[in-house]
Amino acid sequence: MHPIRYFQPWRMWRRQEMKPTYDVVIVGGGAHGLAIAYELTKRGVKDVAVLERNYIGAGGSGRNTTIVRANYRTPEGVAFYKEALRLYEQLAQELDYNLLFSQQGHLTLAHAERAVNVAHERSEVNRLLGVDSRVIYPDEIAKLCPVLDLSDHPEFPIMAALYHPPGGVIRHDAVVWAYARQADRNGVHIHQDTAVTGIDVQDGSVTKVRTTKGDISTRMVVSAVAGWTSEIADMVGVQVPIVTHPLQAFVTEPLKPFLDVILVSATLHVYVSQTDRGEVLIGSEIEPYSSYSQASTLDFLEVTAKHALELLPILGRVRLMRAWGGLCDVTPDYSPIMGETDVGGFLIDGGWGTYGFKATPICGVTMAELIDTGRVPDLIAPFSVSRFWDRRLVSEIAAAAVSH
Repeated sequence: MHPIRYFQPWRMWRRQEMKPTYDVVIVGGGAHGLAIAYELTKRGVKDVAVLERNYIGAGGSGRNTTIVRANYRTPEGVAFYKEALRLYEQLAQELDYNLLFSQQGHLTLAHAERAVNVAHERSEVNRLLGVDSRVIYPDEIAKLCPVLDLSDHPEFPIMAALYHPPGGVIRHDAVVWAYARQADRNGVHIHQDTAVTGIDVQDGSVTKVRTTKGDISTRMVVSAVAGWTSEIADMVGVQVPIVTHPLQAFVTEPLKPFLDVILVSATLHVYVSQTDRGEVLIGSEIEPYSSYSQASTLDFLEVTAKHALELLPILGRVRLMRAWGGLCDVTPDYSPIMGETDVGGFLIDGGWGTYGFKATPICGVTMAELIDTGRVPDLIAPFSVSRFWDRRLVSEIAAAAVSH
């Protein structure tokens, strides 16, 4: 008889023993933290630890609604997200993982004359910076989305839309897993179930990270924790103008594919897409109150379902399957905070509001470049935290009036 052989289960990344010292400690095991770690290894910086208090992708990366686009309003924002989208287009090949990326097109609906004017403004900025974006009207909208109610029956009839053909969706979990796998293969230590309890600062620079599994000596700490940014920054005495708001979404039962574009309406505060599993994914704007709750609420479900039905009456008899919430770290100008702070060795990648997932690849590249070289890349220079004190705001609210 052949002896019984026992095999260890195959894992995408390993469980490493925590070392007492690392060159770089990244707080947050979501898409951004893992992307930064991966890009650092490409630059030869491999003594890196990623600390995640829960499991990989448990925060905003696993709770977002997978939309990626580049049709922002400010020149700084458009240039940044344009590069993010370009990197997303080749990310599956680079990470050797099927990310289910589908560039099906993105429609920002306009229900009023002012909204049409804003769409034209965004379109002009987009095209001047090389982003495919244009204003279209009901006849062309109907060809792209025949199931959309384009009649004059709704309370807010659709007058036009900003059409962004390269916009699409990508599997959020797959992005997290792919980055984690490659970072691990390149030598990064990923520590799950490891909460940061404090960060020591001496002579104006970080020296140690305290965790639930022991202390780590380091001279470089990166905060990539989305809605918890202000909590981590407070550990080193850095004040950030960030308020955390809940954001909710839900999906319906699976349906045969019928929705070939992403729909966004700022007037109705709703966005709709169909997932690769056939579910209709519906979300809304951030809640108006500050909270760390990630629970879904009945009020959100009632209001958002009503507004979704104004766009797509055919969903009237479709059943809701599940709902969830996430946390959004919102800045006064609706643009992110990236880069160095007044505390030496403490960097922030936060303040993303509802569109951090869209920026994942370029965040990894630019933050890794900053850590490795000490020089601030041009793409992220406008997003320094010092802009709030220097009155150099990058107001992105025109492109973020609804969450996606």
